[in-house]
Amino acid sequence: MSLDPRIRAVTDRIAARSRQSRAAYLERLQRAADTGPARAHLSCSNAAHAYAATGVDKAALAGGRQPNIGIVTAYNDMLSAHQPFEDYPALIREAARAAGATAQVAGGVPAMCDGVTQGRAGMELSLMSRDTIALAAGVALSHDCFDAALWLGVCDKIVPGLVMAAASFGHVPALFVPAGPMPSGLPNDEKARVRQAHATGKATRADLMAAEMASYHGPGTCTFYGTANTNQMLMEIMGLMLPGAAFVNPGTDLRAALTRAATERAAAITHLGDDWRPAGHILTEKAFVNGLVGLMATGGSTNLVLHLPAMARMAGIHLELEDFDAVARAVPLISKVYPNGLADVNHFHAAGGMAYLVGELLAEGLLHEDVETVAGPGLSHYTREPRLIDGQLIWVDGPRASLNDRILRPVRQPFQPTGGLTQLRGNLGTGVIKTSAVAEDRQVIEAPARVFADQEAVKAAFHAGAFTHDTVVVVRFQGPRANGMPELHSLTPVLAVLQDRGLKVALVTDGRMSGASGKVPAAIHVAPEAAAGGPIARIRDGDLVRLDAVSGRLEVLADGFEDRAPAVADLSANDWGTGRDLFARLRQGAGDATHGASILF
Repeated sequence: MSLDPRIRAVTDRIAARSRQSRAAYLERLQRAADTGPARAHLSCSNAAHAYAATGVDKAALAGGRQPNIGIVTAYNDMLSAHQPFEDYPALIREAARAAGATAQVAGGVPAMCDGVTQGRAGMELSLMSRDTIALAAGVALSHDCFDAALWLGVCDKIVPGLVMAAASFGHVPALFVPAGPMPSGLPNDEKARVRQAHATGKATRADLMAAEMASYHGPGTCTFYGTANTNQMLMEIMGLMLPGAAFVNPGTDLRAALTRAATERAAAITHLGDDWRPAGHILTEKAFVNGLVGLMATGGSTNLVLHLPAMARMAGIHLELEDFDAVARAVPLISKVYPNGLADVNHFHAAGGMAYLVGELLAEGLLHEDVETVAGPGLSHYTREPRLIDGQLIWVDGPRASLNDRILRPVRQPFQPTGGLTQLRGNLGTGVIKTSAVAEDRQVIEAPARVFADQEAVKAAFHAGAFTHDTVVVVRFQGPRANGMPELHSLTPVLAVLQDRGLKVALVTDGRMSGASGKVPAAIHVAPEAAAGGPIARIRDGDLVRLDAVSGRLEVLADGFEDRAPAVADLSANDWGTGRDLFARLRQGAGDATHGASILF
């Protein structure tokens, strides 16, 4: 089927907006490539330092005729999603040798877990860690020793930061190598039920701990469809990962085979051969639009509304909120994975997974097929899925029909007609709302505001019984300049309890919600932020606030609102402790949420 004209229009608008910056980016990429493999320009002393500890690979590296693959790893064993990466370098080196190449760990990057830092001061470093990861990865590749790179990362800020670095080194081929999700544990809806019971004192801390440990129980990515798994979907649908690689469980023979295959593929697509596939030629306007389509079709994490513009900007491409909104209106929601449904990503994978998703979207003209990918020309590669048969890795055609229509559906029989993400505009500025898990009767909320400067104050008011009427909870001074823009996911249980009591409740904030944002309507990423004097700083307790996710309006219905002086908060408590003082300069230089809240542009 020909491309949907709405998708073509978005792509054309992005390309026109980005014409000068993209041309300059591609010129820099080609200039770097024209000098030939960078290793050839190392002096003997430079090279000797780089190869001194490589043992059996030293002779091959000194010869300079075989590809050398750089490994950039986010390994640590505090993140369950990244713990499997501990054994990857040895496996990759072995696979590289078998493919007539060599591999070295170029460097490590920090990797923090938002699940550990939720509701704590460490969360204020989370968003800023994305750009720190990009910077650290840039240091790793700055040695000019590598003909291709394998990027080992999974979770929330790690993959976006790595993509930003891969785009910066756009002349170097890049493959993203996942670890896969942990096997299914306690169902996510049961976990949420226990969390809400604990918030109201109906479950003990021991009950809560037992539920959480049964949910997060082994190596691999958390199984709900939050930011980490949205990242994995994106790396496939944007052509940066081998087809079908995202959701294969750790510790399996297939997982190991896919890691070896990624290494072989990296060796095959360097500038030394005849199938050079640099990262910058894959990260095109069409690839980013495909990413937007995947985000909407699956009801993915709102955090990607921040990350995709930052990723794109590093490749000379400018994304705006209007692009997200336009794609959401064109693309129906065809996947239901928690928090949008009861299934987890293992169930999604079993129901047909990425091969079905890509095939269905391509068949309906909602994806660009004519893109370059690490697997070869054309997104059709991603309608196939890997199999390990008699020890041999092969790809076979994926299912053309859903194997469970409660999880995956055809485009023409969707769960809802739009992608579940809406841009908000009004006298409060701009923001976004994820509606894919919000009931239709909750998508328009008009109620008096209760204004708070942090999430702990909201919880204290809840436990004091202060919420007895319909309320719009405003939590401000949570933007990137104020305190690093933390997720406010720890508010979810208390707001969900209020909603379950029959109250109409919504959240309005210049901060973030989790990638697992759920059934409570939340206007997030409101910009300009309060710390920059944005309109959200002028709201007062009792102001009537209207959040309309249907028409895309976010407004304060109060006379003289625009003439008020903005509130000013004492933010000194954000400056110290848990490393926050180290990030003070970064916060001061952060851009607004609309363009990714980055410190790099």
